[in-house]
Amino acid sequence: MEVKAKVKAVLDENDGIAKSADFVAAGIRATELVNLCNAGYLTRVRHGYYELAGSSDVSEEKMLAMLIPQGIVCVESALFHFGYSDFAPRKWSVAVPRSMSRTRLAVDALAIQPYYVQENLYGLGKTIGDFNGVALPVYDRERTICDCFKYRSRLDNELFAKALNAYVNDADKNLKNLSEYAKQLRVHKKVTELMEVLLNG
Repeated sequence: MEVKAKVKAVLDENDGIAKSADFVAAGIRATELVNLCNAGYLTRVRHGYYELAGSSDVSEEKMLAMLIPQGIVCVESALFHFGYSDFAPRKWSVAVPRSMSRTRLAVDALAIQPYYVQENLYGLGKTIGDFNGVALPVYDRERTICDCFKYRSRLDNELFAKALNAYVNDADKNLKNLSEYAKQLRVHKKVTELMEVLLNG
């Protein structure tokens, strides 16, 4: 079987992106992968991961799931997911453990805005959401709103205000969880003061 055909078969089995180990298991040598990259047949997505050159079959959501499995969609991207923002972020906002190596987030094919989170708070409010048919970890509504306060300086004023108003009007909001998360994330006073104004206004 010709090398290109073998490579294509491995990629097809792995939803369009495969690891070096997948190719090696199929009997393809590392030098052959390098040659195929140089020849313009393959593209290196990030260290040890490849896809067909010019392939747009692999969605960003699928790439995120495969390349950064420990990432949790957060802040701007989560706001857009919940409909709290009309603005589709140019970069994926992703929470990762603070101890995670920066090089593991170096993905050429994906624009990422990392948020490094303390290990003890990393799993707080984590849930699974449907992103164009791909299941991705995402912080729930309450954690997302608390994060808006936590990372207030990074957010545009209009985005912040719109998100809070949208949350207040959301039938699925859980104020008990919001208060609980706010205490753990140390933004309780700010969240409580502003929420009281919005809810009673």
